[in-house]
Amino acid sequence: MAASSSQPRGPARYRAQKVARMDMHELFGEVISRYTRAQAIADGVLVDLSVFTFRSQTIPAHCGFKYPVAITCAAFHEIGGERCTAPDAKNMDVYLVLSALLTPLLYAIRESPGADDRVDFTCNPAGPGRKPVALYALCGPGDDLEPVITIMLPDED
Repeated sequence: MAASSSQPRGPARYRAQKVARMDMHELFGEVISRYTRAQAIADGVLVDLSVFTFRSQTIPAHCGFKYPVAITCAAFHEIGGERCTAPDAKNMDVYLVLSALLTPLLYAIRESPGADDRVDFTCNPAGPGRKPVALYALCGPGDDLEPVITIMLPDED
């Protein structure tokens, strides 16, 4: 008895080879609309956290992140991020605001089983009168299919 092969045979094999040679346009048709991460950052919908530095390193990298990290504008303001972009913002203040965001996220990622691309966590913003903020982060493909992390409020997507 011959061993069974997992490769398709006959017409099914021909179709599988044809699909493998197709590009995205042939498979899905013309793109109707495209909104890239770079456009969202340029439009102010997302805030790229790598623009903030501390001791000649981006703050996300300083906190232990290897992938680019962005946060939605609404979530950024909820955690007190407007203090980071103020003209008189001091480097240590920016670091405190963003490390209060990124440190619990990093712990949540490390504690997660790793089977999902979403991690829920709570940020305790630095500053008087600030209340904890529920957030979640998604790890997904960026504009060039590289891994990127996006932080959002629970009602955002």
